[in-house]
This record gives sequence, structure tokens and C-alpha cells, in this order.
Amino acid sequence: MKVSFVSSHAIAKALSHQLMRLQSDLAKAQTEVVTGKHADVGVALGGRTGQAVALNRDIDRLNGMIDTNSLVATRLDATQEGLSRIASEAENFLSALTVGSSGDSGRQILQQNATNTLETLTSVLNTSLNGEYIFAGINPDVKPINDYGAAGSPNKAAFDAAFLGYFGFAQNHPAAESITYDQMADFLDNVVEPMFTGPDWEANWSNATDEVIPSRIALNETAETSASANTSGMRKLAMAASLVSDLLQAPLNENAREALIGRTRTLVGEAISDVQYVQAKVGLVQTRVKNANERLSMQVDIMTTNLGDLQGVDPYEAATRVNELLTQIETSYALTARIKQLSLLDYL
Repeated sequence: MKVSFVSSHAIAKALSHQLMRLQSDLAKAQTEVVTGKHADVGVALGGRTGQAVALNRDIDRLNGMIDTNSLVATRLDATQEGLSRIASEAENFLSALTVGSSGDSGRQILQQNATNTLETLTSVLNTSLNGEYIFAGINPDVKPINDYGAAGSPNKAAFDAAFLGYFGFAQNHPAAESITYDQMADFLDNVVEPMFTGPDWEANWSNATDEVIPSRIALNETAETSASANTSGMRKLAMAASLVSDLLQAPLNENAREALIGRTRTLVGEAISDVQYVQAKVGLVQTRVKNANERLSMQVDIMTTNLGDLQGVDPYEAATRVNELLTQIETSYALTARIKQLSLLDYL
């Protein structure tokens, strides 16, 4: 019979290797306790790993869409607030036009009201959010509206040229007092109006685009998530406010002023209706974005639950396993220490 001898050194080395394996298993178990899922999903799931990867990818995609919708909602809120300011200013302007402009003080008040309306309209349409102009359409890097009161403004220069070309004198010339009702009406309808409804608007007033920003608010749904300064309501209000602000400085007779006030009163009334229509459209998009976010959040919750079922671990089982591994490691340390204390001299 052959007797094999095993040294204490060999036993200690075996325990050392076992201790390293236990420490590795402990690290994985502690990771599972903290994260709530398998430390190595690929090893744990095998052939179902692709399913977990696909769920993770879809969840990230949906969360990205939710984040994008938050930015879209912020832009829509700012747009709605701007439209409300424009509508409110237009209603005040219409009230002033309804009262009329009799007397010097009345003309001055109405002219100041028109100037305030034009300044508010320009300020709101040039509002920027996160470095982008919200009323610029798909051209958000460029300020949408030229300031009528700024020096060298192309829209003011174009109006002055149109007035001079039609009447043969400037607005502040004493001859302006001779302008008749029919002349003023013809000037407003056939000269000024095309400057706001035709290509002259883009040439002199607006740098915005008619096309607005489209956004994907859900996997299978898109929406127009901005507004443009080129809508008919903005053009009409700009026309009315600039006309009253500019021409009431001229020495117009009562008949010419009547033609001016009557035409601008109609324009402002139409502008209010047009702006309110845009407000309604923006409100509908806001509702669509909100509903889309709710659906996306529900989808994320469902996918997260499925992913948890797929790669998750039982937290109680994982904690129990950590405790068992700690006990085994402590025992292994104790055995290793005892074996290292063994000496042949103790038996001699």
C-alpha cells in the first residue's frame, strides 16, 4: 500500500485559492444587492441576453423622447404666453381705436397706444428661449422681426418711400392736410396692404419662415411645435399699429383720419381673431404633447417592469447569499491561520 503525503503548505495554498473564489463571489453578490440585478447579465440570461439589451435600448429611446418633449412643452408654454400678451395688447389698441382720435390730446393718446402695441408686438415676436427665437419658424437663429422704430430699419424706410411715391410729399409735409378720404383709403388698400400681405413683408419686416418646427412627440406621432411671426394676425396688427403710430403724426384732416382709423379698426379686429386661432392651435399641440408624455411614461414603466423580471434578482436571496459568503470567508481565514500555525516540531 502506497502512502501519499500532503504538506500543510499545499493545504494552505488550496484554502488561499478557495478564499479568492469566495471573495470574487462576494463582490458579485454585493453588486446584485446594490443594483437589484444579476452582476453578469450575459452569463445569467444566456440566450435571453438580446431581449434585455433590446428592452434597455427601447427604454433609453423613450426616456430621450420624454426629455425632448419637456423642451418642446417649455417652448409651447413660452409661445402661448407671448400670444396672450399680443392678444391683450391688441384688445387694448382696439378699445382705443373705438374711442377715436378727436382733438390733439386724443390723437396723441391713440398714437402712443399704437406705438406701445407695435413695440410689444416686436418684443414678443423677437422673444428667444434657450438661444432660439420661438417665432422664427425653422430659422430660430435669426431675429424674426425688424424694429420699425430703429434707425435705418427697412420697414420704416419702405413705408416712407411708399407714402412719398403715392402722394408726392412726406408724412409731415403741410400738404398732408389736403389728403382726402378716398385717397387715404386707396393708399391703404392698394399700396400699404400689399406691403404686409405680399413678398414685401419678408423683404422689409420679417426674417422668419412660414414653415414651423416639426417635432416627433411619440414613436408614431409628430406635431408642429412652434409658431411663426408670418401669420396673418401678426401682419395685420403690425400694419394697423405702424399706420396709426406713423400717420397720426401727419397733419391729416378729419376725413383722412376717419379713413385711417376705420381701416385700422377693422384690421385689429381681424388680427385678434387670427391670434386667438393660433392660440387655439398651440393649445391643442400642448394637449397632444402632454398626452404623448403620459403614454410614453406608461410604456417605460411596463418595459422597466419586464426588464426587472428578466434580469432582476431576489433581494432577500441576494442578501442571504452575501451573509453566507461572509461566513465562509471568515471560516476560511480562520482555517488558513490555524494551518499556518502547524509545525512538525510540535509533535517531536
